[in-house]
Amino acid sequence: MTTEFFPTQNIAPPQPGLFSQIRQDIESVMQRDPAARSWLEVALVYSGLHAVWIHRISHGLWRSGWRFPARWLSQLARWVTGIEIHPGATLGPGFFIDHGMGVVIGETAEIGRDVTIYHGVTLGGTSLEKGKRHPTIGERVTIGAGAKVLGNITIGADSRIGANAVVVKSVPENSVVVGVPGQVVRRSQPHHAGDAPDLNHTSLPDVIGITMKELLQRVNQLEQQLSGHQHIHLSINTEEWQEADFMI
Repeated sequence: MTTEFFPTQNIAPPQPGLFSQIRQDIESVMQRDPAARSWLEVALVYSGLHAVWIHRISHGLWRSGWRFPARWLSQLARWVTGIEIHPGATLGPGFFIDHGMGVVIGETAEIGRDVTIYHGVTLGGTSLEKGKRHPTIGERVTIGAGAKVLGNITIGADSRIGANAVVVKSVPENSVVVGVPGQVVRRSQPHHAGDAPDLNHTSLPDVIGITMKELLQRVNQLEQQLSGHQHIHLSINTEEWQEADFMI
């Protein structure tokens, strides 16, 4: 894959004024969390929002060369919220951490506009070398609970990372990623700027199941051709299993 599939010119856009940014952050929570009842509730009790606000202060200190105070403040935020964001990470406007416990965002991570991540997500590094070693997340990406995005890779805009997926390779725009390691599935109905937030991080294709079903069907066809036996239909995740307590 070439880099033109992963435009990064919109990563880390210029930040608006303080009060405008606070308003935008609260609006992003109200828009994406049906449990949010009021601005006051969001401002006072949402730990993900508090972690983002504290990070904006620590990030400013970091960029100004006050590295130790920046790290101390980020560590304080970790103790208070359960969310660890390195002060060197860059967060775009409208970034929303839902619940957030166990979230880790590394030093050189870059997160675009209107990104949503859930608890247990790691944006981690895989190299001991200095320089860019954490992911770049495009605009309007949703990263499901427990997902791990590792290394200097790019997640294209409007993509969805499924819950508990492990992503170690760059992902094109408008993709769905499932499994360990993450398998990329192109969307049949692309998501665009202006669409409602895509928060269906549990709506995922069964890549292994589909592959197994196609393989079994192909084996049956070959056996029928070779032996003349009647074709036996085999399937996975069939309708008749819906009432059972298991699925393959």
